[in-house]
Parts: sequence; structure tokens; C-alpha cells
Amino acid sequence: MPARHAATPECAQVRVPLDPAQPGGQQITIALNRFKGSAPRDGNHLGPLLVNPGGPGASGLALARHVAASLPPEVAARYDVIGFDPRGVGASKPALTCVDPKRYYAPPRPDNVPADAAAERVLLGRAETYAAGCGNRFAWLLPYMTTENAARDVEALRRALGEEKISWLGYSYGTYLGSVYATLFPDRVRRMVLDSVVDPTKVWYDANLDQNVAFDDRHRDFLDWVADNNDLFRLGDTEEDVSFAWYGMRKRLAERPAGGVVGPSELDDTFTVGGYTDAVWATFARAFSDYVRKGDVTALVNAYRQHGENDAADENGYAVYLATQCRDAAWPRDWSRWRTDARRLYARSPFMTWSNTVYNLPCAFWPQAGGTPVAVGANRSFAPILILQSRRDAATPLRGALTVRDRFPSARMLLVGGGNHGVSFGGNPCVDRQVAAYLKDGLLPERRRPGSEPDLTCPSAGARAATRMASTGGDPTHETLTQVLLGR
Repeated sequence: MPARHAATPECAQVRVPLDPAQPGGQQITIALNRFKGSAPRDGNHLGPLLVNPGGPGASGLALARHVAASLPPEVAARYDVIGFDPRGVGASKPALTCVDPKRYYAPPRPDNVPADAAAERVLLGRAETYAAGCGNRFAWLLPYMTTENAARDVEALRRALGEEKISWLGYSYGTYLGSVYATLFPDRVRRMVLDSVVDPTKVWYDANLDQNVAFDDRHRDFLDWVADNNDLFRLGDTEEDVSFAWYGMRKRLAERPAGGVVGPSELDDTFTVGGYTDAVWATFARAFSDYVRKGDVTALVNAYRQHGENDAADENGYAVYLATQCRDAAWPRDWSRWRTDARRLYARSPFMTWSNTVYNLPCAFWPQAGGTPVAVGANRSFAPILILQSRRDAATPLRGALTVRDRFPSARMLLVGGGNHGVSFGGNPCVDRQVAAYLKDGLLPERRRPGSEPDLTCPSAGARAATRMASTGGDPTHETLTQVLLGR
């Protein structure tokens, strides 16, 4: 059998207009790579499969390699898998950065949970400094950093490739970018897979409020799992006991950061990854246990270095995340609105409410006003869409997938047990079989189920004995996917 793809990708850059409304004006570049399928271009080849890992702000170049290697050979041979860095990201030019990461992210940072008005002023000052840094460095670019313009860049890539249609695999924010592209260019889509779906009716402030609740639910799943494995971790045999140990650890880290670097905000950053994948739960639980029971900070610091520490690439991703979301839609400019919502949600969902609030707070000071999001949707003649969603996904809660299914009558939804964010090519054979069959033949169930019922279901890939995962670690395939999606 011939090789499904070339081992080494082809790399290129495509020039696109900074302002799509002025195609002859200033140009920027979009970097892309291509893993060419081996099938001949005589009808068996299905053209390009563009992949996007989300963010906004994540590079798609590594994801193209991951997808090309994960597709079954008979499917992979029929596609050119193409990754790209959206405008402002990574190898595309210019690459957006707003602050010096070594200074701005130097640990330990101020606690994201403000104890008083003075602590609030510190957090507000940092957010304002970040927004001003973006405006000072890239005032000419920020007005054009929108999802709609990124979708028009995708259309420019299609034209540069000389293809009549493209197929799309988008994760997380990549589902929103794909949905916007499908809305703007419905005749240019052959097949579309939307994995872990953004609710297009809630971009972006309300979506973050939903995340605050969903990440807390997912964190409670983790605490409950630790309690189920109390014989290994010795942190308590109920969720309440483990939660008490967790927030006690957080309080002690505020007083004395682990290794001088892991304070409460760094702890939040690190363990938030556990909301994306349960593959890291065993590692995180061991670090948690070592700190609480032994006073040993080694595993906790190592977990932070691997999953929570920010470098130049992370700064680029964060800058593009804010530049896109702050510009896509309107954000509150009054701190009292942010504080009221944060306090209300923190009372019942304390794990990520304040850290997520602080993460997005530069949008309150953004140099450019937010715009009007694209009204996502298509008619019944649109190409069939396969929607993939975990039932307890924290980053993109289930309601978003149901909303997108309603907006695209040709869509069908596959619901996966558990809460992993990103389910295709992440170690779940049931999901991967459905995706491969759809990409190969375009086949989906004919009947849509009503309301919140999925059209297809798959069990969680992690539905094995918890003690086995605790002793051997999580699924390395999903951890690999998570690292690709998060740019780690």
C-alpha cells in the first residue's frame, strides 16, 4: 500500500488583505503546511481538509501532522491535510504580542481571587496594562482581528489552493470559525466536522460565564475521582473532603508559593488543564497529594512547568485570543458588571470563576470597540455536518452543540460520554470510526432526534476502572491531542 501522506509537509505563505473590504490594500501573510494524500487527483481524491485547533490564537501546523497521522490510511490517502496559522498567530506575519512574557507572567502573579478593593485595583491595572500594550504595538492591526476576517482568510486559502471546495475539521473555537466560514461561503464546503462546539449565540462574554459553571462541575468530577481513589491519594473519601483539602492547599500557596513559583493563580492555570482532559488527572492528583500529605512541592512545580507556565508562544496565543474575542462582540466596560457576575458565580462555582474573569478582563479596556458577530446558520441544502461533543465538556458546554445543530438543519450530533474537550483523534475508537466514515463517504444518520437528544452516541474512552487510570495514568493519546490543541 502506498504511503498515506508525505512524511514531510510542504510549507507556504499566502498573502491576504489586512482588510478584506480593501483587497488591493495592505497585505499580511498566512502560514500553512500541507500533508498531501497519495490518491490520484482523478476523482478518488477529495481535496483539502483544513484543520484548526481553536483558541482563538492556536497554531494549526502541529494539528495537521497529528490528524494526518491519525486518519485511517484509506481515508488519509484521499485528503491533503492542511494546517494554518490564522492571522496574527505563530508563523503568520505579523505575529501579535502585547507584553514581555518574562515580566508579565513572572510567577507568582497576584491572586486571581481578590481579597479586597486594593487587590481588585491590582488586577484591573494588569488588565489595563495588557490592553494598552496591544494598542501601542498593533493599533493598525487590531481593528481587523475578527473571526469574520479569519474566515475570509480561509476563503483566500481555498482560492490559492485552486480548489472548488474544502473540507473542515475544527476543534473548540475552530468550530466557530468553521461555522462562520460555512455561513459566509456555504457553496464552498464539502464536509465539515465540528468537535467541541462553541455556542455562536453567546460570543463571548456570556460564553465565559457558562464556562465558569461548567469548569467547576468538571473540577468536581476530578475531586470525586480523587475521593474514589482515596487508597492511593489519601486526601479524603468524599468530594467534600477532597475539596476542603484543595482549597486549603490554595490558601497555603497564597501564603508561601511552592518552589517560589506556584501561587494560587499558577495553581489555577495548571489544574484548569484537568478540565480539558482526564488524561492528566492521575498526575495532578499525585502532585496534589504529595503537597498536602508530605509537603513535597516537586510534582506540583513540575506540573506547573509542563501545563501552566507561559512562554513567548503562549503570549502570542493569548494576544490573538483577546484581539479576536474583544473585537468580535461587545464587552462590558464597567467593572461593576464584571465584579457582580464574578461574585454571583463564585458563590457556587469557585474553581475558575475569578481566574476566567481576570483572563478576559483586558476586553474591558480594549482599544477597539467590539463589533457584531456573524449570524451563524445555513439552509437545508447545505452540506451535511458532523458535530462531536462530550456531555460534560467544560470549555464548550453541551448547549453550544445543540444550538449549532439547530442552526444547520443538515447537521447530526454524536454525543460522547465524559468531559474531554476534543474527542476526535484523541484515543476514542468509536468516535474515530464515525469521523472516518463521514470523511470518506459523507454518510450520516438520516433522522435527527428531537430536542437535546443526540443522533449518535459513543462511550467515553476513559470508561475503564478508575483505579487503573490512577495507577497507570490517563490516556496518552488524549493528552497528546490536548497538548496540540493548547499549544503545549
